[in-house]
Amino acid sequence: MGLLLGIAVGLVLGLTGAGGSILAVPLLMWGLDWTLVQAAPVALIAVAAASAFGTLAAWDVAYIRYRAAALMALASLLTAPLGLLAAAALPHAGLVVLFGVVLLGVSVQMAWQARRAPEETRVVRAAVAGDEGHARGPLCRLNPVTRRIVWTRPCAIALGACGAVTGFLSGLMGVGGGFVIVPTLRAISEVSIHSAVATSLMAIALISSATVASAWLLGHDLPWRVALPFALGALAGMLAGRRLAPRIAGPCLQAGFAALAGTVALALIAQGLHLV
Repeated sequence: MGLLLGIAVGLVLGLTGAGGSILAVPLLMWGLDWTLVQAAPVALIAVAAASAFGTLAAWDVAYIRYRAAALMALASLLTAPLGLLAAAALPHAGLVVLFGVVLLGVSVQMAWQARRAPEETRVVRAAVAGDEGHARGPLCRLNPVTRRIVWTRPCAIALGACGAVTGFLSGLMGVGGGFVIVPTLRAISEVSIHSAVATSLMAIALISSATVASAWLLGHDLPWRVALPFALGALAGMLAGRRLAPRIAGPCLQAGFAALAGTVALALIAQGLHLV
């Protein structure tokens, strides 16, 4: 069952290129009758593997801003354990509703992207070349020659804060956090969408791995017999999804995922509120 669920997650991730991994937790909850706290660390193992693969295979390494990704990952080390502790302390129903609200926000964000910026949607979903328009931001400027980030204190603080928020959400709900990192990088810096997604993939791989390690150190039971097949299935599904993605229009894929994520979000909220 873990292998099949992993393939489903990887297929969505390979088709959309970003955001698909957030469905890992609901699938594990419903497929294996687990709680969110049980599903989150296992989902993160698959997220870490898929993000690492995406970093190596999907993007030119020149696009990755290594130091930015490393800084966000370091900041997450401080907050991921807090997220894990909060998840254990919160009532399960409330946590499920919160996850549903976050997932609903992701679905709205992706629907907006598909409608407003289809050229960026294609880049995000399948590493298809597109325009490299630069988002002007006042905090993290790029060197005009090297195209690398010019480090300043405000820039470092903003990136650290992004990593801290992502780490907390990773521990709390088992999400990778690309839906936080990519928009933040685009808002506070001049990096292209290519660079934002590539850097996000590296940061997610590091943050997810750090959160899994934190869960293990805090005594969480990690069912490797399920986690490893789930991660392998996610990688296999991602490869299949990447082959299919170029055959489908980017905005259609993004809009379809937004609809799927919205449906799952509403089901989670209904479940948490005991409406179903």
